[in-house]
Parts: sequence; C-alpha cells; structure tokens
Amino acid sequence: MKPFTTLDALAVPLDRANVDTDAIIPKQFLKSIKRSGFGPNLFDEWRYLDHGEPGQECSGRPKNPDFVLNKARYQGAQILLTRDNFGCGSSREHAPWALEDYGFRVLIGTSFADIFFNNCFKNGVLPIVLPAAQVDELFRRCEAAEGYRLVVDLAAQTVTRPDGTTVTFDVDPFRKECLLNGWDDIGLTLRHADKIRAFEEKRRAEHPYYFA
Repeated sequence: MKPFTTLDALAVPLDRANVDTDAIIPKQFLKSIKRSGFGPNLFDEWRYLDHGEPGQECSGRPKNPDFVLNKARYQGAQILLTRDNFGCGSSREHAPWALEDYGFRVLIGTSFADIFFNNCFKNGVLPIVLPAAQVDELFRRCEAAEGYRLVVDLAAQTVTRPDGTTVTFDVDPFRKECLLNGWDDIGLTLRHADKIRAFEEKRRAEHPYYFA
C-alpha cells in the first residue's frame, strides 16, 4: 500500500447522497479479486451510456457528457467531494479498489458507511468526515472555480483551501499511523517477520513430526 502523507490535488464534486457500492463499482465487475484494473469501471453506469461488462475496452465506449467525472475541468482529480452516507450498500472491497485505481486518494464528505469507511483505510484511501457546513462550502467553491485544489496533510490532520483557510479533521491514531507508513494488514504482519520465523524454527525443532 502506498504511504499517504500530504496531497495537493484537484477536487471534483459528486453531488449525490446515499451513493452505494453497486454504483461505485457495479456487480458484474466483482469477478476479479485483483486490486487493480477497476478504475475504468468506477461509476460505470453513470460514466457511460452503454452497459459495461468485464474485460470490455472502455476507451471507445460512449460517455455521458453530463456526469461530473467526464467533464474536462475535473480530469486528473484525486480528491472526491461526496454527500451523506457515501459507500452504503454491500460491503464489497472492490469499491475502494476502484476509487484508488482511478486515482482518488482522498474522499471528503459528511458521513460514510461503516464497512466502506474501514475498507478505505485498508486500501490507501483517506476518508475525511467534516461538518455539513464545511462540506457545503467546499462544494460551492469547487463548482464555482475551475482548477479548484485542496491540500490534505494527514500528519497535521488539516484540509487547506486555495485561500489559505484551514480546517481540521479527526482520524483514528492507529489508522493514521498505518496510512502514513503504507501498512495494510499484510504489511502490519510482516513487521513481525523475524518473530514469526523464530517461532516457526522453534516449533520445527520441538515438533519435527509436524513437518515430516
């Protein structure tokens, strides 16, 4: 998992509440358990005018010109502004995989579904919860100014607007440490690789018949 420290990036406003995981990555794309390759199908039913299928080349598919991610001014965005209850529905981990594969490292909204919220941290995506008034202000400014960028500093737990205004956010200390260091569950386990090897060698010596 890539470490997350600071991000200075373009923001894009997805002005919809209760966006469920089937909208984030539709069910037909769940056949693969690889963490990569889902970006082209992020919000598939909203981004494209046709029905998408696994393995389909997306570059030539007709795009919905009214969908925000298809607008030229938001290309390359890495910060997604969201509304209430983002990531609700089924607990598919493919949803944060698709968001991260597309290029999003930060989500900012008023609330996130619990399982989706946890899965984001495990996959290198930082979900930030802010009060509704602050999120409303970010939406207004992002929609009004082309090229609207935000600076997210995880160590300081701040989001800074182009005018210099800074707001703070809360994050669990353990999740913060994992993101700062790029530790997913496997990475956390491998921090104890020497102890694991020592235990295995001791067990092999004490119970060799287990390994015959």
